[in-house]
Amino acid sequence: MDAQTVKNFLLGLAVADALGVPVEFESRRTLQKNPVVGMLEGGSWGQPAGTWSDDTSMTIAAMESISRLGRIDYVDIMENFLNWYLHDSFTATGERFDIGNTTRSALVRYSRKILPANKCGATDENSNGNGSLMRILPATIYLFATRGKIAADELEIIHEFSALTHGHIISKISCGIYSLVAAQLLNGKNFFDAFAIGIDDAKKFYCADAAFDNFARLCDENFAALPEEKISSSGYVLHTLEAALWCLLNTDDYKSLALKAVNLGGDTDTVGAVAGGLAGILYGAQSIPADWLETLKRRDYLEKICDDFAAITN
Repeated sequence: MDAQTVKNFLLGLAVADALGVPVEFESRRTLQKNPVVGMLEGGSWGQPAGTWSDDTSMTIAAMESISRLGRIDYVDIMENFLNWYLHDSFTATGERFDIGNTTRSALVRYSRKILPANKCGATDENSNGNGSLMRILPATIYLFATRGKIAADELEIIHEFSALTHGHIISKISCGIYSLVAAQLLNGKNFFDAFAIGIDDAKKFYCADAAFDNFARLCDENFAALPEEKISSSGYVLHTLEAALWCLLNTDDYKSLALKAVNLGGDTDTVGAVAGGLAGILYGAQSIPADWLETLKRRDYLEKICDDFAAITN
C-alpha cells in the first residue's frame, strides 16, 4: 500500500474527527440553527481547534503496533490501547479526554489479565457502542494490502480485531460490512458501486446469522433515499455505521461529507471519523480543505505513522 493511500484514510478520519469534537453531544436541532462550517475550539471538551479524539488515537495506536511488528498482534495492540488510556499516549495534545464505557471495561479486563486480548470485548447486547468500528480501518487496510482481498478469512480477523473491545456479533458484523465497503474503495470503485458490492458481499457472508436481520435497512435498495430524520447519529454502532454510509451516499466531495456527518449531532466525532476515513480513501487528502489540514493537531506525527504503516504493507 503506497504512503499516499494510507495518508488519505488517516487524514480523512482525523480531520472529520476533529471537526466533530467541539460539538459532541449537541443535538441535531441545535446544529441546524448553528451548523459547523469549519474547525472550532472549545465546546464539549474545551479543546483547541483541530484536536482529534479517541477515534484517531486508537486508530494510530493500532497502526503503530502493526508497523513496528509487521503483523497484527492483539496483545501488543492492547498494550498500546492501555498506554493511551493510562498514560495519554497517541493523543493530539498530551491529554486523553474521552473514552467509551465498553472500551474502558475491556482495557480494565485486559490489564487484569482476566481474558485473552481478543476476548476482552464485552459480548452482551448493551455493549454495542461504536468504539471498535471507529478504529477498524488499520486492520482492514493491512489485510487488503497484504492479502489483496477482504473475504471470509479476513473477516474472521476483523471480528477478532473488533472483539479486543467490542465482542458482540452486531459490532463484529458492523466492522465487517464497513471493511467490505472499504475494500471496494481501495479497489478503485466509486462509492455507490463500493456500497452495493460491499452489501452484496455482506449478504453472502452473514446471511445465515440471525443478527444480520438488524442490518435490513442497509440492504434495502432505497436506503440512500431515506430522509435525514430517519438517520440516527447516536453512539450505537449500527446507528454510526448507517449514518456514515448514508452521508457518503448523499454527498460527492470530502468537505460536504464531513460537514453533513458532524452536523447530524449526537456522537459527532465518531460519525465524522467513520465517514471521514472512507471519504479520505474515496476523494484523497488533497480534497480536504487546506485550512482544516493546517489546523489539525500533530499532522506531521500522523503522516509519519502513515509512512511507517505503508512501509510494511508494500
